[in-house]
Amino acid sequence: MNARWCLLLLMYLSCSVWGIACAEPDSDSRSTEPSSETQARTGTARQANAAFSAQRAFALLEKQCAFGPRPPGSAAHRETRDYLFAELQKYANSAALQPLEYKVGTETLHLNNILAEFGPGLPPVTGKGQNGETLLLAAHWDTRPIADHDPKPENRDQPILGANDGASGVAVLLELARVFKAHPPPRRVVIVLFDGEDYGRTADDMFIGSRFFAQNLGKWKPDYGILLDMVGDKDLTLPIEANSWNANQAFTAAIWQRAAALGLAPFQQRLGPAIMDDHVPLINAGIPMVDIIDFDYPYWHTVEDTVDKCSPKSLEVVATLVISIVYDGL
Repeated sequence: MNARWCLLLLMYLSCSVWGIACAEPDSDSRSTEPSSETQARTGTARQANAAFSAQRAFALLEKQCAFGPRPPGSAAHRETRDYLFAELQKYANSAALQPLEYKVGTETLHLNNILAEFGPGLPPVTGKGQNGETLLLAAHWDTRPIADHDPKPENRDQPILGANDGASGVAVLLELARVFKAHPPPRRVVIVLFDGEDYGRTADDMFIGSRFFAQNLGKWKPDYGILLDMVGDKDLTLPIEANSWNANQAFTAAIWQRAAALGLAPFQQRLGPAIMDDHVPLINAGIPMVDIIDFDYPYWHTVEDTVDKCSPKSLEVVATLVISIVYDGL
């Protein structure tokens, strides 16, 4: 990734994020064809797009919500952890739980980030991918224990279902995990499902899992990454998140240019608000991260963040962009 920053910056200057998008890439029509051995063990963006099922992804969103609200410390939280870990184990080269304890007042939370790695087929990938890059794809799997933005005061101490705020990003990544198994990507991909993102009443007790991960990267350290948060709502709008832009303008511009080249209308070529989210601890650790998030979601942190507010099409739009980046690079 680092070797391409100058080129990306030139692309940004000549093909502005505010202007006309660059031509759409297509991994099936590159001028240099991969060897037959590489073709046998890696997939293409076209194959992956054909394999991705928006309906399966939406069913994964529904499955998470069937556990009920999933705040740390609840039975639903433990059941969801076991389900997500088992799903990733089906498809990944390797998967692991990253346990952590976090004290809030007199309470000790027992949390788990859920980690999985994917890459080219045999031999198994234990390091970086073929082109020397490791791409992180992330979302948070916990839900908020309080509906503090609900318009009804009597609801504000209730936990939220988190159909969009939590389950949507996880659903995209779980379905992508299945696709990666069928069509191994040409680079190493690490999926991380963060725990404890939405726990606290203030930011001091939020982003718990991502802060821990950023301090304990080990073999999971990526070169760059993408965070998916609130990407499933029916009226999807995805402006450029300002913290991502301020930290890594060329990288962020390249992602929105790719979305424009793919004709993905929800990705808007304008700057949105700066969001505190799980990407910030990783940015602070020196890892280029971009947050794909629809923060203009009227049911955020309310009891109305339910399945009926979400759409398979929105999940598909976001997956289409991620697939292009995974298989074609930037």
